[in-house]
Amino acid sequence: MHQINHGDSVFILENGESPDYNHGNSLVRLMSHMEATRLAAEREHYLHESLQYLFPFRQLELYGPAGGRSAAQNINPENQDNKEDFQKQNIRAFTLSDTALTRGWANAGAWTGPFLQISYWGGPDSTLAKASAAEDFDMTDHLLLWLKVADNAVGELLKVPYDPETDRYQLEIWGYPGNDLINHLDERGRLGMETGRLITAPNLIKGSAGDFAREGLNDLNMFGVAPENSMHPLHPLHIEAAWAHPSGAVWDSKDGDNYHFEFNMMVRGWDQFLKVGMSPNPHGGVGFLEYRNLLSNYFEFKNSGELGREIPDWSFDANGNKGLTATEKFMAVDYMDLHIMKPQCGIGLHRHRDNQEIFLMMKGRGLMVVGDWAHMDNRERCFEMRTLREGHFAMLKGGNMHGLMNPTDEDAALFMFGGYD
Repeated sequence: MHQINHGDSVFILENGESPDYNHGNSLVRLMSHMEATRLAAEREHYLHESLQYLFPFRQLELYGPAGGRSAAQNINPENQDNKEDFQKQNIRAFTLSDTALTRGWANAGAWTGPFLQISYWGGPDSTLAKASAAEDFDMTDHLLLWLKVADNAVGELLKVPYDPETDRYQLEIWGYPGNDLINHLDERGRLGMETGRLITAPNLIKGSAGDFAREGLNDLNMFGVAPENSMHPLHPLHIEAAWAHPSGAVWDSKDGDNYHFEFNMMVRGWDQFLKVGMSPNPHGGVGFLEYRNLLSNYFEFKNSGELGREIPDWSFDANGNKGLTATEKFMAVDYMDLHIMKPQCGIGLHRHRDNQEIFLMMKGRGLMVVGDWAHMDNRERCFEMRTLREGHFAMLKGGNMHGLMNPTDEDAALFMFGGYD
C-alpha cells in the first residue's frame, strides 16, 4: 500500500527560476555514499557487479511544480495531475537514516556465496547516541544488534564493533559454511575476523552461487529454486533489525516495532529470469532457441501479478481515470525511447506517482537506483542501488523513485518504455 509521507518537504522556486542541478545534485551525493562504503576484505574477495546497497532515509525534499509561487499551493502529490511537469518529480535533497546495508557475492578459496553487511552511524547525532546521552550513557567501542534475515533470527544479540575507517559500527556476515575462512582471506579480511567486523553465519546468510548454475535449470520455475538463498535473483530479501547500547538499557528499535529493510529492486536479464529452457523448431521454425522468460502473464506465471499494479485512488489508471480501477493485470505503455547516456551522465533521482517504467541496458553498464518515495506498509523507505548490465532491465512501479548513473568513460545505450508520473 502506498502512503504519502507528509514529513517530506517541497522546495518552491520563484517564477521563471530553474533548479540548479549541477551543484549539490542528489544523485551525485548518493553516489558518494556508495563510494564511502568499505567492505571487510579486499576487493578481490567480492564480485563487484553483484554488490547491492540500501541507504534508508528519513526525509526527502522535492522541487515544487514549475510555475513558481503561483503553483505553490499544488504541492500535494495527490493533486499534481500534470504529467508533463517533470520538475515536481525531482528530488532536491534527502536525509539518510543511521543504518546502511550492503549485500552481494563473496568468494574465498573454492567457495562463492552471499554476504550481508549492516552498519550504524557512529556520530553523536545518531538516534542511539542521542538516546544514550539522555540516559547518561557514553557510546562505546561496539553496539549490540538484533537481526532477522528472511525467516532466520539470531539466537542472541550480535556484537557490532566500531570501525574508525568509516566512523560506523559495522558488521559483515558471510554465509561461508566452514570454520577455516580466515585461512582463505587477505590481510584486511583476517583483521576483520580478528576484530569481529567479519563473521560467518551460514544459518543466517544462506546459499551459494552454485544454486543458480545454468546447468540443471531447464524448465524450472526459478521462484522455487533455492528460495532461501540470500542472493536469490527473484525473491526480495527482508531484513529486520534493532540496535542497542552495550548496556542493553537503551535501544533504537523504532519504538519496539524494529526496522524493516528490503532488497527488492526488480531486475531481470540473462541470469535473473522466471524460467530458462531450449525450444526446438521455435514457432515452427528451424534449429534451437534458448529462451529466458523475464516477465509473464502466461502459463504458471499468469497469477504472478508482476506485470500489474495496485492503483491508489489518487493515481491514474491506464485509461487516464482516477478512483475507478483498483488493479491492472498488465503494463500500460505510453512511450518508448532510446537514450545514449554519455560518460558521467546521470538521470536524476525523481519519483513517479502513477505509472510503471522499464530501464533496459542495451550497451554498457550503469548504477541503477530504485526506492520508495511513498511509505510502504512492510519496509522502510530506502535508496537501493546496484549495477545494471547489458541485457538486464529494472522495472519500476508506481510509488517508486529512481535514477541511473553512467560512471564509466564510455557511452551507455538505454531503452526505456512505460509511463511518466
